[in-house]
Amino acid sequence: MDPERREAVLWRNRALTLFDRVSLPVAVCDVYGAVLLANPAMATECGTTPGGLRGRDVLELFRPQQATQVERIAQALRLRHRSRYQVSVRWRAPGGAQRYGELTADPVSDTIEDTPTLLVMLRVLGERKTARAAAGARDAREARVTPVEARILALLAGGATTARAARETGLSTDGVTYHLRRLSARWGAANRTELVARAYALGVLAAGVWPPTPV
Repeated sequence: MDPERREAVLWRNRALTLFDRVSLPVAVCDVYGAVLLANPAMATECGTTPGGLRGRDVLELFRPQQATQVERIAQALRLRHRSRYQVSVRWRAPGGAQRYGELTADPVSDTIEDTPTLLVMLRVLGERKTARAAAGARDAREARVTPVEARILALLAGGATTARAARETGLSTDGVTYHLRRLSARWGAANRTELVARAYALGVLAAGVWPPTPV
């Protein structure tokens, strides 16, 4: 191999190493948006490997929020304009959350006559939780009860009266009633039966255990 070719290969390998190690999600696409090469950071955003992205349409992976942006870019590329293009996008992260951000595409080629490839970079701007994730987070907040409240719920589940729950916890009957009203308001329970059922549903009380026991 002649020295010039050897040096070109050396710099190509260095560039690929840098491409793989950079933390910013980056991909190289053809002019139609098909992925030719992607770094691990870009693959991670899609829950796959760099090889798993090859041939995928970048605008199917990261959906534009405004179709008119894509139309303007396509027209500019047909006219061989060399500007930097930005598209607002959204996508589903591997964990299920909806993320949003910005794709930046730079046309690159050896000469102005060549059909360019697109150097695409992704900037993550934020995340919107799915309804399921939001519901899970809400349930986790609702399930936070004090040790005294958990004990009162366990006693009620076992058939205890307010007076007995007061004796067992060292509270007055008014104190027990206060905690029950507070939990009923938080959980939307109409009566004590619903309150106990909600406690089991949220995992406050251990299922399949007798006598009833806080988790």
